[in-house]
Amino acid sequence: MAATAGPETPAIRARWPVVLAVVLTAVLEVLDSTIVNVALPHMQAAFGIAADQTTWILTSYIVASVVVMPLTGLFSQWLGRRRLITTAIVGFATFSALCGVAWSVEIMVLCRLGQGLFGAFLIPLSQSILFDAFPREKRGQAMAMFGLGVVVAPVLGPTIGALLTEYFSWRAVFYVNLPIAAFALMMISGELKKDETRKVRIDWTGLILMVVAIGTLQYMLDQGQSKEWFSSHAIQIAATVSLLAAIGFVVHGYGNRANIIDFALLRDRSFASANIAIVGFGLAMFGSIALLPLFVQGLLGYPVLDAGFLFIPRGLAAGFSMVITGAVLVRKFDARLLVLIGLGLTGSGNVMLGFLDLDAGFWDLAWPGVVSGLGMGLFFVPMSTLAFQNIGSDKQDEASGIYGVMRSLGSSIGIAFVGWQFVQRTQIHWANLAQNVTPFNPAADAFLRPLGLSPSTPEGAAVIATHLTAQAQMLAFQDVFFLAGGAAFLMMPLVFFMRAPAANMAAAPVH
Repeated sequence: MAATAGPETPAIRARWPVVLAVVLTAVLEVLDSTIVNVALPHMQAAFGIAADQTTWILTSYIVASVVVMPLTGLFSQWLGRRRLITTAIVGFATFSALCGVAWSVEIMVLCRLGQGLFGAFLIPLSQSILFDAFPREKRGQAMAMFGLGVVVAPVLGPTIGALLTEYFSWRAVFYVNLPIAAFALMMISGELKKDETRKVRIDWTGLILMVVAIGTLQYMLDQGQSKEWFSSHAIQIAATVSLLAAIGFVVHGYGNRANIIDFALLRDRSFASANIAIVGFGLAMFGSIALLPLFVQGLLGYPVLDAGFLFIPRGLAAGFSMVITGAVLVRKFDARLLVLIGLGLTGSGNVMLGFLDLDAGFWDLAWPGVVSGLGMGLFFVPMSTLAFQNIGSDKQDEASGIYGVMRSLGSSIGIAFVGWQFVQRTQIHWANLAQNVTPFNPAADAFLRPLGLSPSTPEGAAVIATHLTAQAQMLAFQDVFFLAGGAAFLMMPLVFFMRAPAANMAAAPVH
């Protein structure tokens, strides 16, 4: 039996300071997932470490967050929502400050683990509080505000990180969390009402199986590229352990009322379809966002600030789309139609990137981001509304935790997938291009003659190899952008499995 909606809460039960506070807490968590990226080279120099060691600064945060996030419902019942979110904010801010003073990569990784552990609760709790703060017909507005934090913040993260690193220090990317956390904590402590707690029976077997399954999966996604995927025994072991733990978790938990995750939530076809769609959307969105800095800085030679500014048009478009969709469109149109358009725009923006070449200018790169940004708002707001339309208030925290995990896994899968495909496609294109270049090829001789070089000399061969590498990478970028766009298009059929939204969610009058 699908989870059914519980009794409706009063309109705007929480005051606006609480609404703003929970949006800011969402910004805290998602901003840290991307703001650190551009500062990694500076951390590498400061700690005197190899490039592959810097990945642990990113992955430690993500692994801790994804593992803990499904437990939001459990901790919310045990501690109460107000106590849990205030504890999470304080813990996140504390570990952010510790990251800023870290003197070694080992200390940094430990502090990033602490950030992830506390930050994991911020997104699901923020979403649940917003849902309770608004009546059903105004949940589009709630999701628009929530989406501004969850989707726009990671898009603008590289820009903010580039500015802070360039004009201050890489440590500033962690200190920027402190004033946001203090402001959010002040408003929540004064406005959010205390709620009842209850004793919770913990299924330790299910908990351990779930943590192992998600943790090893996340490890495999994060480390697969650097370890050459399944040619590595570590990745083989991680994949095997993750699969066995996942099967054990499902077998153990099916029909078990005390299970960590209530599988009955997934019987609701709208919620189940939304969880699959958010994975594909994460692949399309975060995959291209992760690839774009490598493209513009590594291949096109853009300075770090220009590469950061490239995300501003995308972020502005996403913010505009969020507001218009939540305030107007989701009330006047079927949410499923808006999701389809959002997926189409997101995919189209990635496909537009796939048609670029080595002569691409700033706006050639920015306009596809604007198209994808518009698609973000049209997807995220109505998809969240559809996903939770049949979830009762007593299950909001747990459902939000599951949805948050799938969103995070989608982004991790997207980043891992595009990285793997880029390397594979570069090798393929290099081999195809190189087989036609020989010292006896007239085209090679004509290319080098104006430079006073010959294909038969080491200098000439080096110039040709440099150009071949650039062309092979360009073709690989094109392929991967097309694949990221295809991921969005492939999610479209899932929309037809979702239930039509209630009349008061899709066609309520605009006030």
